[in-house]
Amino acid sequence: MVRFIELFKPLARFFPDVKAPDRKVAFNEKIFWTAMALIIYFVMSQVPLYGVSVGGASDPLGSLRVIFASNRGTLMELGIGPIVTAGLILQVLAGSKMINLDMSNPEDRSLFTSASKILSVVMTVFEASAYIFGGSYGTLKATTEIVIMLQLVVAGLIVLLLDELLQKGWGLGSGISLFIAAGVASTIWWDSVAPMGPMADGHYLGAVVAFIQGLFSRVDIKSVLYRQQGLPDMVAFLTTIGVFLIIIYFNGMRVEIPVSYARYRGFRGKFPLKLFYVSNIPVIFAAALFGNIYFISQILWQRYNSTNTNFWFNLLGTFTTQGNQYQPSGGLVYYVVPPRTLALALQEPLRAIIYALLLILGCIFFAVTWVEVGGMDARTVAKQLLDSGMQIEGFRRSEEPIRQVLQRYIPTVTIVGALLIGLIAAVADFLGAFGSGTGILLTVGIIEQYYQIFVQERITELYPAARSFLGE
Repeated sequence: MVRFIELFKPLARFFPDVKAPDRKVAFNEKIFWTAMALIIYFVMSQVPLYGVSVGGASDPLGSLRVIFASNRGTLMELGIGPIVTAGLILQVLAGSKMINLDMSNPEDRSLFTSASKILSVVMTVFEASAYIFGGSYGTLKATTEIVIMLQLVVAGLIVLLLDELLQKGWGLGSGISLFIAAGVASTIWWDSVAPMGPMADGHYLGAVVAFIQGLFSRVDIKSVLYRQQGLPDMVAFLTTIGVFLIIIYFNGMRVEIPVSYARYRGFRGKFPLKLFYVSNIPVIFAAALFGNIYFISQILWQRYNSTNTNFWFNLLGTFTTQGNQYQPSGGLVYYVVPPRTLALALQEPLRAIIYALLLILGCIFFAVTWVEVGGMDARTVAKQLLDSGMQIEGFRRSEEPIRQVLQRYIPTVTIVGALLIGLIAAVADFLGAFGSGTGILLTVGIIEQYYQIFVQERITELYPAARSFLGE
C-alpha cells in the first residue's frame, strides 16, 4: 500500500531544486551567499506588486506580518507564510500519526522535504488566491488578477529557493530564520529611533526620539513614557529590552549529563539539554496557526459575513471596522489576536487570559510533536550518542540505559520550556513589545543559532580535524 507521503515523490521532479554543493564551501563564500539571500529579501520587500493599490486598505495580516517576514503590497506580501504553513500541516499530520514517517530513515527525510516543498507552492497559490478573490486588493480586472497571481507565485518560489539555498549548505542557517530575524530587527529599530513625524501627539514616531524630544520640550513626562495613541513609547521600549534579557537568561539554563568518549579513556564532556530544548520551533508554528486563523476568518468575513449575521461564520470570527482597518470583535479569531497594550489587556482580561492559554497550549503541543518528528526524542538521541562513540558515565554502553536516563529529562524540558516560551511571548505582547513577544523570542533563538554556526564554521576552517567531532 502506497503511503500518503510517497504521493509527492513523482511530483518533486517538476519543481525547481537547488543542488547541494559537491565540495566543502568556504566560510567566506557561505557569508556571501547568506548576504545575497538577505539583500534579495530586502529588495523584494520594497518592490511593489504591479497592478495593486493598497493605500488605506485593510491589512489581512496586520501586526502578524513581522512574524511572517512579509510586507504589505510588495513581492513579499505572503512572506514565509506558505512555507511555515506547509510545515505546520505536515507536522500535525505526522504528530497525529495520520502519515507514517521515520525521520531516521534518509528516504523518509527526503520524502518529507519534497512534500514540504510541493505543499509550500500549493499554499502559495492558495494564499495568493485568498488575497485576490477575497477582495484584499479591491475589485480587479481578470487580467490584473492573473498578473498579481503570477507575481506572488514567482516571489513565493524565490523565497522557497533562497531558503533551500542556505539549508543545502551554500549559506548559513535557513532562509526562514534569516528573514524573520531581519524583519523583527528592522521593526524594533524603526519603532525605537525612527525620526518620522510629527505624529498625533506632536512627537516623532520612534520611542527614544520622542522621549528625548519630550524632555527638551518639558512636557509631562508621563505623556512620552506611555503614549495613549498606541504609538511606540518608552514602556514598550523597556519591555523589549527586558524580554531580550529574560529570554537570554532562560536560554542559558540547561541540564548537563556527563558523558565520556568510549574510544579514548579519560576524554570526558557534558551533553547539554537546554531548557528551551526545541528552541523557537513551537512558537513559529503556534504563530503560523494563529495567523492563518486570522487571515482565513477575515477573508471569509469580508466575502460572506460582513453583517455578522451568519451563526457558523460568527463562531470563527467577527470584525468591526475602525477607519480603514478591521478589528476582531468576536469568535475564535478574537482570542488568537492579543490585546497589544497593557491598557487593552486590563480592559479585556478574559481575552488576555484565553489568548495566553491558547498560545501556551499551542507551544506545548508543537514542542512535543516536534520532538517526535524532528528526531529529538530520547531513543533517537541515545542512538546518536552511541553512533558518535559516546556513552553516559556509570552506565554500560548500550542504547536502553542511555535512553532511560534521557527520558528522565527530555519530556520535562520540552514541556516546561514550551510553557515558558508561550508565557513570555503572551506577556510581551500585552506590554506592547516592539516586534511582538513572539518575534523577539524567534530573534533571540535565531541569533543564538547563527552564533553557534559561526563558531562551528570558524573552528572547522582553522582546525579541519575537528570536523569529525562536530559530526561533519
